[in-house]
Amino acid sequence: MTTVRRSDATRAAILEAARERFASDGYERATIRAIARDAGIDPSMVMRYYGNKEGLFAAASEVEIGLPDLAALPARHIGAVLVTHFLERWERDEILTAMLRVGVTNEAGAARMQEIFAQQVGPIARGVCPDPADAPRRAALVASQILGMAFARYVLRLPPAVEMSTEDVVAWLGPTVQRYLTAETP
Repeated sequence: MTTVRRSDATRAAILEAARERFASDGYERATIRAIARDAGIDPSMVMRYYGNKEGLFAAASEVEIGLPDLAALPARHIGAVLVTHFLERWERDEILTAMLRVGVTNEAGAARMQEIFAQQVGPIARGVCPDPADAPRRAALVASQILGMAFARYVLRLPPAVEMSTEDVVAWLGPTVQRYLTAETP
């Protein structure tokens, strides 16, 4: 039992160090050696558990967005609820911000962000848009708004975007996200 606990603690330390290193250095500059040093372990342990940098990044970027159950909501509130949820999520931790940074500069990071949005936002679009066949395009439009604001607010830290209250961001973006999800195709 001690071995299992030690193994779990080592994995947790590696993932925490990897998330911090990927967030601060980006995917390209983060190294297995630096991550292992931050975790207080030998680099061979990182390789043992995750195989390579790509495997480590995939594990470190496992993100459950934790979207609220939208089935019970009136359709007209979905845009505001989604924007609020994502803003709260970005405010809570650095994982999504780190992934956004890596996604802009690295193909593997971009693929990971695409996967997360397809798996977690795609079903929402399919469930509420007038034509489920149009759901991928609508999910991409939703992502353009949410990720665009996240990039401006949390990566570039543009003063007007940073200074806006959550309520203001929701008031501006909520109706746009709502329209992308539920309006008739133009």
